[in-house]
Amino acid sequence: MTFMYKRGLTFILTFFCFLPLTSCITTGNTNQAVFSWISDPKTFNAVLNSSSPSIFQYTYEGLISENPITGIKEPALAEFWDISDDQLRIIFTLREGLKWSDGEPLTADDVVFSYNDLYLNEEIPNNYRDSFRIGREGTFPKIRKLDNRRIEFQINEPFAPFLDSASVPILPAHILQKTLIQRGSDGNLAFLSTWGTDTLPEKIIVNGPYKLKDYITSQRVIFERNPFYWKKDKQGNQLPKIDRVIFAIVESTDTSLLQFRSGSLDSIGITPEYFPLLKREENRGNFTIYNGGPAYGTTFISFNLNKGKREGKPLVNQIKSEWFNNLNFRRAVAYAIDRPRIINNIYRGLGASQNTQISVQAPYYDKSIQGYEFNLDKAKELLQQEGFFLNKKGELLDKKGNRVQFSLITNAGNKIREAMGAQIKEDLRKLGIQVDFSPLAFNVLIDKLSNSLDWEAHIIGFTGGNEPHAPNIWYTDGNLHMFNQKPQVGQKLITGRVVADWEKEIEQLYLAGAQTLEREKRKEIYSKAQQLVSQYLPFIYLVNPYSLEAVRNRFEGIEYSPLGGAFWNIENISVQEMSE
Repeated sequence: MTFMYKRGLTFILTFFCFLPLTSCITTGNTNQAVFSWISDPKTFNAVLNSSSPSIFQYTYEGLISENPITGIKEPALAEFWDISDDQLRIIFTLREGLKWSDGEPLTADDVVFSYNDLYLNEEIPNNYRDSFRIGREGTFPKIRKLDNRRIEFQINEPFAPFLDSASVPILPAHILQKTLIQRGSDGNLAFLSTWGTDTLPEKIIVNGPYKLKDYITSQRVIFERNPFYWKKDKQGNQLPKIDRVIFAIVESTDTSLLQFRSGSLDSIGITPEYFPLLKREENRGNFTIYNGGPAYGTTFISFNLNKGKREGKPLVNQIKSEWFNNLNFRRAVAYAIDRPRIINNIYRGLGASQNTQISVQAPYYDKSIQGYEFNLDKAKELLQQEGFFLNKKGELLDKKGNRVQFSLITNAGNKIREAMGAQIKEDLRKLGIQVDFSPLAFNVLIDKLSNSLDWEAHIIGFTGGNEPHAPNIWYTDGNLHMFNQKPQVGQKLITGRVVADWEKEIEQLYLAGAQTLEREKRKEIYSKAQQLVSQYLPFIYLVNPYSLEAVRNRFEGIEYSPLGGAFWNIENISVQEMSE
């Protein structure tokens, strides 16, 4: 990841802003919220965005949205939608009088433009396009305008996750249409270089509750109310209620903690190491710590199960590949990892075991799956069944006399994962296994996992949500099917890759789950998929932290959600007057 810096003046301003942040960025207006980002935004173009933080949760809306409290799809730019009896035709009807932040009307033309000309445009690489693929064949919906307010989407088979794709940002055709006609000297569409972070804020046209007001690299991003935002409160007053939202660029979580404690920030996500300190200060500091329970997402250890070769060389040492592809070996490792110790020592009691690939709080999570409780005796028994034994030094050998030793990698700088790796190394040493644990720079890690495929075991995590459909992970050709990765477009070929029957069965279940619209039937399908993943352990799931956030008590309307955080409904949140 790269960062853009404006040197010189930035240094001076940063020096003077070592004082509490609010003293540098307030202008007498207390009707504002101040948060922090750990790095600068990478683009102001919503289609091209592939990283977090980003401005788009404040500046754009889609046709619909998901309520993170209820998990129910709710109207946004679309006032309502109708689904045909055969589930193959969906008509969205826009609200009347929608406008862009420059006052121009927002119509069906903008919706069709955003989908057909931007997201589905093969010349525009983006992270949204694959989510529009329907079924195993990967066909795209056909999208057309019926009139100024109605847009029809046609799909070729029932597809339960389809409504999720209706939440992508809608962009202004009257501004961006010309960028699809113009090309740069490199032959690429002008759109690909449109709305970078060097664009003047007033040039960024939006439809969300806020518009960009100012951006100073490495210092802050400031948003102001969009006067043409469609939403009003029950009394008919224009939303949002908060005038300004400010994000300070604070490239250290320790610095963010100091700024929150000094009163410079209005909210901060809490890691387990910060919790005891902030909990003691909760009353005196006049803030509330919200605990949403287990966070969405998963954290896991995984072995490279790919039996293939690249240019005649095995991706994984053949001796180690035999271990990794031995189911009882993977189960032994799962039993040997002391999850209660991770929760108590690393998460300080602020975490919960994760037993399946679906987020604990999602409606499709199967609570009946027990996972693998810490049981060293069971782990040793499984290894003995497969011919593993200890030598006189207490080192584990396989039945051919090879010492069991492998490398374990994760992303450097993630303190939790680094601590997990260190503990797993200790846990597996009790079985006689030598783990060579090496945290790597994030870019190096990603290259190994998705390009060179040169790795043995890793600890990483995936984000999560209420919708379980994850073809990138569970389809056997998915670009995140990393435990047995197929090379992606442009990568060197792999020969001899073997896809196990259980992988194919999980893939078929995910395909069936996407084609099934009735929630209870979908639950049954995804329950079977979770059982198979728990049985065959392509990922050995570990522990997730609790979703914790500290928020100043001066805000009214907070409805905390582990999926959306404290300010997911920021347009309805207000700042209350504080007495002296």
